[in-house]
Amino acid sequence: MVLHIVFGQSSAAALKAAFELDPMLQGELLCFEEDLSVGPLFILDTPDGKAARKQWWNQVQDIPAPVVDPEAPAAEPVPEPDPVKELKGRLREEEELEVWIWAGQNATDVCGYFWLVSQLERFSGRIHILYLNNLPFLNEKGGVFYPTHLSQILPKEFLKAKKLVRAVSTAEFELDGEEWRRLMNENAGVRLLEGGKKLRGEAADFYDKELMGQATKEFQKASKVISAVTGKFKYPVMDQFLCWRLKELIKAEQLQARGELKTMKEFEVKVPSGELEFEETPNAENNG
Repeated sequence: MVLHIVFGQSSAAALKAAFELDPMLQGELLCFEEDLSVGPLFILDTPDGKAARKQWWNQVQDIPAPVVDPEAPAAEPVPEPDPVKELKGRLREEEELEVWIWAGQNATDVCGYFWLVSQLERFSGRIHILYLNNLPFLNEKGGVFYPTHLSQILPKEFLKAKKLVRAVSTAEFELDGEEWRRLMNENAGVRLLEGGKKLRGEAADFYDKELMGQATKEFQKASKVISAVTGKFKYPVMDQFLCWRLKELIKAEQLQARGELKTMKEFEVKVPSGELEFEETPNAENNG
């Protein structure tokens, strides 16, 4: 039996559509939804690291911390579900089970692959990879293109892609596991794919300059600013992450806002009065 693993619901939907076209491709589908290309990773293989990342996500999603009654008896912590632990348990119990990890040429999938492979070395020989890196596919009009995400691939094209499946090698388990440990220690704010499986870390404010560049003297929807920024990059950036960065710029008084600072459709932003003129003055002098 084959267990197919993807990263993100859009990838899951695309692969599931391909299952209907080829019984040989069918199998169980497991989707990991968290995007490891953004946010803290430090000691993520420990409870403290997982707690720190969860706290960061709550900040990004604007989820308030739970109110604790100091007089109430301490509640037993409820353990978080651990899908990887469950996966390893299945691999131990079901000796015929094979895992196929599907990854597109983007930082989300590559980070997910590194994270998963670093934990599955003991099952070498049963863990397979389909990395669709810089490979040509046909679009709906029959033209050739190079997709970055599984969701861009037509269901019938997956039938050709399955021929690329191969076992993760012993060397890859070692090297890619080491790469994951490097990413955890680096603990960058965002991770960008430079090509192949090479990731570059940048600070969390990496996209702030682009967001500021799309802001104007007039209020405009935060969603419009974010859409303009994501459209400039080959690899899409998570809207939720950029929305958080806009809120951070507002807190730092680099942008003004009106509306409720919740989802990107509920508030507007603009450059504070005088900011654009301040930035334009040196350019005018240089041109004169």
